[in-house]
Amino acid sequence: MNCQDSTSEPEGRQTVSETAFDSFFQRLKNQTPINSQIELARALSVHRSAVTQAKHRGMVPVSWIFKLARMFRLDPEWLERGLGEPSIEMGSERSEFQKIPKVKARLGAGGGSFEVDGQVSEYYAFRWDWLRRRGNPGHMVLMDVVGDSMEPLLEQGDTVLIDQSQNTLISGRIYALGVEDTVLVKRVEKHPGKLVLHSANQHYSPLSLQGDELDNVRIIGTLIWTCRELV
Repeated sequence: MNCQDSTSEPEGRQTVSETAFDSFFQRLKNQTPINSQIELARALSVHRSAVTQAKHRGMVPVSWIFKLARMFRLDPEWLERGLGEPSIEMGSERSEFQKIPKVKARLGAGGGSFEVDGQVSEYYAFRWDWLRRRGNPGHMVLMDVVGDSMEPLLEQGDTVLIDQSQNTLISGRIYALGVEDTVLVKRVEKHPGKLVLHSANQHYSPLSLQGDELDNVRIIGTLIWTCRELV
């Protein structure tokens, strides 16, 4: 894999099935002082009902995995799936790297993608200090690009790194965003009462959103890095 401005190394590449809440919670209890769902909710700063809902769905939000992994120095892939060793020792080579999840959802560079599955498909390891200089590693996610509207900047099949904590609009930046039921990657211009979504490919006209249309827009995060496989 040839990457632009990257000090990262692919890791994992193992398909992930749905996370069973009970097995996750048992691992957490074995390695931390957390012993109840109430204590879990308190550690996550969420309402108890959110934990109950996660248990009923049998899945754990990725943001919870990373928050707990940082809090207790746990390997997020072990915490989620039970793979590898549970802890990351301070000063070890493993502690210098952060595993970032790649989700099944794909960003539409064209008419939009309806593939919005947030399930994790694999993990990639990046240097912690490299990520930290660019944003909040605990809120970062990798997604693939589909379509040609952002060529030559982004091509079909490129993988992009998105910081979901950087969701305040700044004109000229490239964002992953949701518009109604689709997810897009576009350069965004902000005007009073209006957003203009620009493509890099000159064959695509800008898309203007205003009025009630803005109610259907959600900013997923800022695109901070891209990687392209050449073979």
